[in-house]
Amino acid sequence: MKGIHSFLYFCAELKIFLYMKVVILDGYSVTQEDLQWPSLPDMDIMVYDRTSPQQTLERCQGAEAVLTNKVVLNAELIASLPCLKYVGVLATGYNVVDCEAARKGGIIVTNIPAYSTASVAQLVFAHLLNVSNSVAHYAASADRWPLSPDFTWQDTPLTELAGKTFGIYGLGAIGTAVAHIAVAFGMKVLAVTSKMPEVLPAGVAKADWEEILERADVLSLHCPLTPQTKELVNAKTLAQMRPNAILINTGRGPLVNEEAVAAALHEGRLGAYCADVLSTEPPAADNPLLSAPRCFLTPHIAWATHEARMRLIAIALDNLKAFAEGQPINVVNR
Repeated sequence: MKGIHSFLYFCAELKIFLYMKVVILDGYSVTQEDLQWPSLPDMDIMVYDRTSPQQTLERCQGAEAVLTNKVVLNAELIASLPCLKYVGVLATGYNVVDCEAARKGGIIVTNIPAYSTASVAQLVFAHLLNVSNSVAHYAASADRWPLSPDFTWQDTPLTELAGKTFGIYGLGAIGTAVAHIAVAFGMKVLAVTSKMPEVLPAGVAKADWEEILERADVLSLHCPLTPQTKELVNAKTLAQMRPNAILINTGRGPLVNEEAVAAALHEGRLGAYCADVLSTEPPAADNPLLSAPRCFLTPHIAWATHEARMRLIAIALDNLKAFAEGQPINVVNR
């Protein structure tokens, strides 16, 4: 009799994995117009382009697996989904899910690590080169060139990066990739990191936060958002920076106090602010950075190259299949 019960239990579990109901809550953010979610054998996958908070519970009902990019799954919602066994976050950061509530409910949560490293590092330098060489400005002003009495024409300062000091807060995969590029440009790289000096990449020196604030010509933020790093850049730290320094944020919007950054730009105490992330996305119309001078904002696109999104989809499906096979990978809530 025990053997029969074990067999029936096995069959029930097998049925779950053979006919797993999967819901993707905001699939369009990943596929956009040029990619699509592939079908998987023995999985009933329902893809929604977008899901509002009011629609989330209904759409997740009966699903064993839910994939989300930015749709929030809080403790209350998780407790209302008795069938849920797996949450796949379609991003590296997983703060949209209450991981502790999921863990207590026996629900596995995974993320997508390191899929966009090269793309994010690339945008850091797209922003930096735009500021140092005024690329967008001169491209938009090309009609003024024929009016120049000389072979060249310029109305803004141009800056050479070689020899400048590049500060990095956080030397994970993206921070390390950014450091390599900065070194290739001939910059002096200082990093706030928990890593030991002897394991740092060539050309990168470990430094404390105060030293980087004082010395950096460019400061790029590459740390996760935690209670300790929230508003890491604020009125006090901005006052310690060089008045012509360039601040770059491709990490998380709340790493900076946006009101303080806007004030520093208006008052000429910060050279430029380049950001791909804001505290609220999309931003409110009254966000002070939208009207600040020398503020260059891109709409959270660093991760979104075609190649990075292809990797994201491939890893997301690998995560899902590994869970279905009983060998979950990239788990963030053990």
